Amino acid sequence: MMLSQETRAIIKSTVPVLEEHGTAITTVFYKNMLEAHPELLNIFNHANQKKGRQQAALANTVYAAAVHIDNLEAILPAVVQIANKHVSLGIKPEHYPIVGEYLLKGIKEVLGDAATDDIINAWAEAYGVIADAFIGVEKEMYAKMESQENGWSFFKDFSIVRKEKESESITSFYLKPADGKDVPAYQPGQYISLRMSIPGEQYLFNRQYSLSQAAQADEFRISVKRDADNDPNGRVSVYLHDEMNVGDRFEVSAPAGEFVLDTEKTTPVAFVSGGVGITPMMSMFETVATLTPERPTAFLHAARNESMHAFDKDIQKYVATMTDARYKTFYSDQPQGYITRTVLEEYVDITGDVYVCGPVPFMEAMIQELQALGMKEEQIHFEFFGPAIALQTV
Repeated sequence: MMLSQETRAIIKSTVPVLEEHGTAITTVFYKNMLEAHPELLNIFNHANQKKGRQQAALANTVYAAAVHIDNLEAILPAVVQIANKHVSLGIKPEHYPIVGEYLLKGIKEVLGDAATDDIINAWAEAYGVIADAFIGVEKEMYAKMESQENGWSFFKDFSIVRKEKESESITSFYLKPADGKDVPAYQPGQYISLRMSIPGEQYLFNRQYSLSQAAQADEFRISVKRDADNDPNGRVSVYLHDEMNVGDRFEVSAPAGEFVLDTEKTTPVAFVSGGVGITPMMSMFETVATLTPERPTAFLHAARNESMHAFDKDIQKYVATMTDARYKTFYSDQPQGYITRTVLEEYVDITGDVYVCGPVPFMEAMIQELQALGMKEEQIHFEFFGPAIALQTV
């Protein structure tokens, strides 16, 4: 279904308004939609709502759609990234009309008389096209998840079979399907969603965690950082750390995500992580160590101090089995405790690929420095936790 020239012209005319009022619109949208459909709180991350991150992420997406309305292919990478999150959370086609209705109401409420019938109708038409794109991409993803060996779509019960402390703040949980089956193979770097009820809470909680080991036939491993007790985002991590033990169950979605290691390559690769950003790197690094141990590899990790550093011994163990691997850690509470451009220049082969994961300011700094060293956009792969927000790397 193509948009008419007139519809596209109207959408483009709203770009400056979206730039100015986008977050106000999406804030009103979420508030009204969740009041009318509280059952959607079983899907949305309440903490991202409280912190305004979900609202900002949606505003960015709507704005990008308006900017690229003549060439919606340009936003396809963003659509695929968001669609991965959607299938991991169990979003279904019937959710889209609800979102559309409240998005249009949000535009009307914030813009008032400036939101003419022409503008609302144009956005209704554009939303229909974008929603269809999401539904189509997600339908394929669900089908692929379900058809792969040991696969499923939506959620399935898993049990905790082991719980191991990795550092002062990070604990690993080893998970197996409650039905005794094996797990599907996954790409290094992918994540799963946990869905659980917490006593005393009205709605279900969903959280996405990277799979933190190379694919195993019979289990998943996630490694969870315990957030502060007073952090709204910490509700699940604190509950996992303090209350969940071997034998306890929760629901798990099939692996998803686009931030994955290209396992076909044998060219140089570097992993640059900060804090709990080490978790997807472990899956990637173990995979390189196992499949292509001769591949030139560098691993740089930044943590606050030694007690906060997870997986140090595991990484050293793998490095010892590889032909050309270098590993260095940086503790921010010590002198020279940061990964600088000089460090990157020494360790990273700029002809290869780099995978970056960690807090947003860390990633912005690393990506800027790697670009300054001459690396191209397609050589630098990154993902951050939480809703997709624009990185300031330019």
